[in-house]
Amino acid sequence: MASERSRVFDEAVLIADARRETGLSEFGDDRFRTPLRVLLASLAEAPLNAVGTSVLSTSIGRSLTRRLLAEDCFARHPEIADERIDRPLVVVGMMRSGTTLLQRLLASDPRSYSALGWELGEPTPRPETNWNAPDPRIADAEVRSRQMREFAPGLHAIHPTDALEADEEIVFLADAFLSHVPEASCHVPAYRSWLDGQDFTPAYQYLRRMLQLLQWQKRQRGERRERWVLKTPAHLGYLDTLFSVFPDAHVIQMHRSPLETIPSGASLNSTLWRLCADDVDPKQVGRQWLERMAWATRRGLAVRDRMPAAAERFTDVWYRAAASEPLAQVERIYSAIGAELIPEARGAMERWLRADRRNEKPKHRYSAEQFGLSETTICAAFTDYMDRFIDPSEHT
Repeated sequence: MASERSRVFDEAVLIADARRETGLSEFGDDRFRTPLRVLLASLAEAPLNAVGTSVLSTSIGRSLTRRLLAEDCFARHPEIADERIDRPLVVVGMMRSGTTLLQRLLASDPRSYSALGWELGEPTPRPETNWNAPDPRIADAEVRSRQMREFAPGLHAIHPTDALEADEEIVFLADAFLSHVPEASCHVPAYRSWLDGQDFTPAYQYLRRMLQLLQWQKRQRGERRERWVLKTPAHLGYLDTLFSVFPDAHVIQMHRSPLETIPSGASLNSTLWRLCADDVDPKQVGRQWLERMAWATRRGLAVRDRMPAAAERFTDVWYRAAASEPLAQVERIYSAIGAELIPEARGAMERWLRADRRNEKPKHRYSAEQFGLSETTICAAFTDYMDRFIDPSEHT
């Protein structure tokens, strides 16, 4: 079994499979090799079941094929490298703090670009693409979305996905093999520990490159927008790297009590772990998630504290305000960046809100105690953050 697992997570085998599948050989920037190697070694030791082994090895294979296809597209269309990613809005915050709500609301502005679900799944256009016809990748992505809802309804209840909605660009960090996606999916302590000391610049540079690829395609389809709306909660731990690659970015940080976000995030990770392993200790999941979010939050606060003119680079939005008066929060954000909420944008956002409210969402049920967490342990891990951003009335 161990030898079979080693073969499934063998770098040479996965690289050869990706090259054979695509008929391509050039991966471009090879800085992904070291993190890939560390991840594969950790996965080979992880307590995975057959489904987990298949899912995670397939995921790595897809990352490699996406890199090959993207590099080929850049080689055939060098003008893609000239695409400018100016003044993006970047929504960050702990998972379950309303980041998805705010990103999708902002992305409904017809002046904004966003990475749609179908684009993230297959970011490179297929050969002989007709830019004036419906893209065949959309229908395939909708099939995958339906299959995922059927295969993992619990996951859909926690984080609903849609092929036609804006989604997290974390997939591109994962394709650089520098991300916290693996630790959210299974127990990989060696990779998890190794990540903490790594420079994520290669991953964020790859993210920027992939946004250029998506923007070039959008422009081929006749879309001309002013800025990107990005969202990945994990950016919170890498704000310094984010600003080094996107120096004119404006960050919107969502705030919600960790007493609510941490158990909910642990529930999401626990659901993912149970897909990939037969013996999952929910307390281990809860402990690791608490540590990761506290780590990311401390790093985010440190960047804000040492950044010159930080007040001009950040807008703080509280979950309850976003849920109760979303357009008022959009007006605050637009005021901070010198933009106007024009009638066309307001109308589009109101339509999105109405559709979202009509879309009945499955119930997500959990408790902190399931994951070995308590109010005391959570508050202790987030003392500085809660003192600074969370009203004391939300501490209980």
